Amino acid sequence: MPLSVAERRALDEDGYLVLPGLLPPDLLARLRESVGRLFEEEGEAAGSEFKHEPGCRRLANLADKGDAFRALIAHPRALECVRHVLGPDIKLSSLNARSADPGGGAQPLHADMAAVADERGYWVCNALWLLDDYTPDNGALRVVPGSHRWGRLPQEALADPLAGHPGQALVTGRAGGLVVLNAHAWHGGTANRTGQPRASLHAFYCRRDRPQQQYQRGLLRPEVQRSLSPELRDLLALDDPLNDRLSAAAAVRSGFLK
Repeated sequence: MPLSVAERRALDEDGYLVLPGLLPPDLLARLRESVGRLFEEEGEAAGSEFKHEPGCRRLANLADKGDAFRALIAHPRALECVRHVLGPDIKLSSLNARSADPGGGAQPLHADMAAVADERGYWVCNALWLLDDYTPDNGALRVVPGSHRWGRLPQEALADPLAGHPGQALVTGRAGGLVVLNAHAWHGGTANRTGQPRASLHAFYCRRDRPQQQYQRGLLRPEVQRSLSPELRDLLALDDPLNDRLSAAAAVRSGFLK
């Protein structure tokens, strides 16, 4: 289904779009089970392929850790939105999970990869798959609509990026939905003020002329790489010499984690 005029306008003008009910209940259940199992199996090492974040639990390198996760990478609706933001030449930059613990989850406003649009336009976009409801109380996403068009980073413009912003909007939704975010927009998680964790999966995409946040060819086991369809191999840039040159020596970065 092509994007509607209203959906394109939301991505263009606000910098984000909420698409409810995209995950079938059986896939949502598998993803929840897989995330819970991996948190238990990996323990304190969970997320070590990327970064640890105080007040949250993270998983990284999920393209290597199960078919349920890989099913999200080439989801047609997600890819249509990402290509609307970035153009046709995209690749997966990373696939991670983030679970905001009770009392944790507050982030400063940031742009992913500390990215500012370049002469070709936008180059990072995030697809957030909701494993739990995003509510006003459990650590939902805040976004400053339109900030992707400002050409500067919040840490350069704000005295306190952790503080509330007068223009921010809170993004809520039901489990199984998708939030597509132009990752140049100023955004951040809010504090989870409930007694239960709040989890989502972050399928992070970039333009093909930029390095991956997590170098997929270097992370995925050979047997996993051999099992992938041509479409997934292309989206993971497994056979792309340019990506090898760009990503192999690139430092892992996010918008605010050091």
